[in-house]
Order: sequence, then C-alpha cells, then structure tokens
Amino acid sequence: MVKCSSNQLDRTFAALADPTRRSLLEHLSHGDRCVTDLAKPHSMSLPAVSKHLRILEKAGLVRRKRHGRVHSLKLEAAPMQEAKQWIEEYRRFWEGSLDRLDEYLKQLQAKDKSHDHPH
Repeated sequence: MVKCSSNQLDRTFAALADPTRRSLLEHLSHGDRCVTDLAKPHSMSLPAVSKHLRILEKAGLVRRKRHGRVHSLKLEAAPMQEAKQWIEEYRRFWEGSLDRLDEYLKQLQAKDKSHDHPH
C-alpha cells in the first residue's frame, strides 16, 4: 500500500469535498492567479474566497506568494497525486477481487454445464 500521511489525506479530501474549492483549483490549473481574479467568477466576497484559499493552503494544494500587496496563488498538485495513488491501490484491490469473482462464476457455470450434459 502507498504510504501517505493520514492527516495529509484527510486535509486533501476535506479540501476537495467543497465545489467552490474544486472550482478555485480548476482556475489555478490554468496558471497562477491573484485572489481578486479567483473571486471574480464566484458570487462571494473576497474574505469568503480567502477562507477557501486558506483551507486549500493548509491542505498543501495551493501556495501563496506575495508581491507587494498582491497575493498570487499557485496550484500544488503533490497532495492530489498522493490521494490518487491511495485511491489507485484500492482500485487495484477491487479489480482483483472482481476478477477473482468473475473467474469463480465461470467455473461454477462450467460445472453446471458439465452436469447438465453427462457423457
């Protein structure tokens, strides 16, 4: 299994659970933005957007740079990569389990057919 900090995963998934924060990350995926640029598409105040950005920063998903009075934000994808790896482990587990179930059902069907048509 992938070794990820439980606290880091908790912060990442909690941050990603909110649609506004996912939208902010989407905007940042196109390049660095200042807070006012990020707030424009959302019908909320700058303080409300800043609160969402602080949650993203705590999760390590966003890094803030200050250039004088302008705060520029940059997407940091590493926590999402860790979450993706964690999810991938479980996907492989479930796919393996489903493959084994499929093989078992095929064996049962083959046994049923051999009992239906004795030689």
